[in-house]
Amino acid sequence: MNGLNDKQGEAVQCTEGPVLLLAGAGSGKTRVLTHRIAYLIDQGINPYHILAITFTNKAAGEMRDRVDQIVSYGAESVWVSTFHALCVRILRRYIDRLEYENNFTIYDSDDQKAVIKTCLKKLNMDPKQYPERMMMAEISKAKERFVSPQEYDREASGQFRKMQVAKVYNEYQQRLKQNNALDFDDLLYKTVELFQFHPDVLEQYQERFQYIMVDEYQDTNHIQFLLIKQLAAKYRNLCVVGDDDQSIYKFRGANIYNILNFEEEYPEAKVIKLEQNYRSTANILKAANGVIANNEGRKEKALWTKAEEGDKVHFSLYDTEYQEAEGVVKEISRQHKNENRAYNYFAILYRTNAQSRIFEEKLLMHNIPYKIIGGQNFYGRREVKDMICYLKVIENGMDDMSVRRVVNVPKRGIGATSIDKMQAYADTYEMSLLDAMFEASNVPGLNRAAAKVESFTNLILDFRDMLKEGVFLSELYDAVLEKTGYWDELLAEKTDEAEARMENLTELKNKIVKYEQEAEHPDLAGLLEEIALVAEVDNVEESEEKVLLMTLHSAKGLEFPCVFLGGMEDRLFPSGMALNSDDPDAIEEERRLCYVGITRAREQLYLSAARQRMMHGRTDYNPVSRFVKEIPKDVITMNGNGSFAVRRQEQAAHEARESLNRKSASVTGKPYSFGNTGGKPAFGKEFKVERLQIDYGVGDRVRHVKFGEGTVTELVSGGKDYEVTVEFDKVGVKRMFASFAKLKKL
Repeated sequence: MNGLNDKQGEAVQCTEGPVLLLAGAGSGKTRVLTHRIAYLIDQGINPYHILAITFTNKAAGEMRDRVDQIVSYGAESVWVSTFHALCVRILRRYIDRLEYENNFTIYDSDDQKAVIKTCLKKLNMDPKQYPERMMMAEISKAKERFVSPQEYDREASGQFRKMQVAKVYNEYQQRLKQNNALDFDDLLYKTVELFQFHPDVLEQYQERFQYIMVDEYQDTNHIQFLLIKQLAAKYRNLCVVGDDDQSIYKFRGANIYNILNFEEEYPEAKVIKLEQNYRSTANILKAANGVIANNEGRKEKALWTKAEEGDKVHFSLYDTEYQEAEGVVKEISRQHKNENRAYNYFAILYRTNAQSRIFEEKLLMHNIPYKIIGGQNFYGRREVKDMICYLKVIENGMDDMSVRRVVNVPKRGIGATSIDKMQAYADTYEMSLLDAMFEASNVPGLNRAAAKVESFTNLILDFRDMLKEGVFLSELYDAVLEKTGYWDELLAEKTDEAEARMENLTELKNKIVKYEQEAEHPDLAGLLEEIALVAEVDNVEESEEKVLLMTLHSAKGLEFPCVFLGGMEDRLFPSGMALNSDDPDAIEEERRLCYVGITRAREQLYLSAARQRMMHGRTDYNPVSRFVKEIPKDVITMNGNGSFAVRRQEQAAHEARESLNRKSASVTGKPYSFGNTGGKPAFGKEFKVERLQIDYGVGDRVRHVKFGEGTVTELVSGGKDYEVTVEFDKVGVKRMFASFAKLKKL
């Protein structure tokens, strides 16, 4: 009991009956769980009867190590396990009761996708209309609810799309059974089913696990709730540990009501609140408490600490997201140089993966090493690389690797065998792979695939023609997304993963638009060169001293001395989807996510926002996040101007929106759309902008602010702008967009 505070000690010693430990962020819950196991053994409980369940292999391993350290004899008999590992051990022994072989195979997501594909083919269903990943997601949700294919079919009555899912779900399960295979959802589903239909097996495990502890209970879904309820039904010695304020995984199926309704399920439950925080300074905790207090669906509690007040929370409002990233990186650089802070002292957190790009670029420019947790660097992500490879093929047909990557993305029925035949043809006649594709009808053995290859090469030719016609690079990018079917394929998936990939694709468009605005002579070769230079993150020296970048979801369970939380604007955080949602819990989950972000910081917390931010290829003006305004004024500094900065930003955002609405209404009769674009990328079609007016033509003399005087030699229409070629008297020929050149006729 040494080193435990009063509430921790109470939690350790309360061993009989159901117990709910409400463990706030940084309150030492893992310490309590491990000491509780030791206390049970010290009180004469056989270690064989103790089960501790957590969510990740890493957490289970850490708990296992700590139990081994404080319990000398018998520690190896305590089961410390993840949900899935527990179920595998049970099923390996008893799944034959469900007419499976005990040596079953566990399928990963790629295996699942292949089986779904086979099911769609057998059922004559179009994979474009019913994408594999969408089917996988729907079946997974059904299993989380413990709904069988037959029950799902009854639920689907009269709903055509659900009826189609029901057919695939049924066929999918039959094929898994034929293959003696389970997917990850089945591990839980089949264990609950085993206990339900074979009470003798359940009773055996109830006898085995007389004392059960579950960590991170706020993250459990319905099937996990059922499993725990079955195991604990006999002895009811169930201790669940969690924090409803940190329930942020609803998109993965987590059900916050498992923890909120624990006392309804177990009326005799003892509730103990662990509110003393051992991580953060008092001011950081006051900020966290101030924000989370605005949620209604929560258990009442407030973190406190014996630690010093510490620095106030810093809030900075920048003009653009680029200035925001520059400000964050300069502060890291300043502390590194002036206060001798190691780079791993700092973490940069953000709401969406797409936000990492600008921070990455600024860190590279300042020669600061960094590491992305829970994801690749921005330009290494699959969908971003796919689009860059398309642009490379349009620019340079000699890049065989890029051609190979995209020729069947999205799937066009051009398989590896066909590609190999074309490669052999290219090698024989010493030409590029793309040139061989242009001659597909001459390639031996290509047969029906030749027409599909021709369709691909025609697309590339169309894109090249667009470039020759002088379209903006951002318009070319939109066309690639649209005409290849890449965007529509992601849209049809209707999964969280697809949504994240779509966000990354719109962030890449932001990069392209920014390049167009800033480059002296924007062209595709220049864009690809700039991306290649910025994307060289592999050149960062390997070192433990790196700034860490990650999403707020990835940061849960971690802590850092200094945290930068960027993008604190309404419609980004909280997200626009949450603001537009009919679900009252949507904003509350976003607020819980903010609470998680704030409580990652031990000593310093920096929040930042931008007055304007490019999103979906357009400039948005959003007010400062409501979460910033919920922080008590006595613990936050706002650019040294108190709340004035926030009020000024709200007014600026309002005026910008009104201006765009007026402009849009005058052209289209409709206000500008700031919300979701209906699942389509913002192709610049919300409203039409009138063509730029210029007062000079070919042969006219003009003056440029930087290059001096010259003569206009060419003028090419590019949609709403003009590309102007000028032969300057002193610096020679320059090509530029008229809107940025701002030439004056002499």
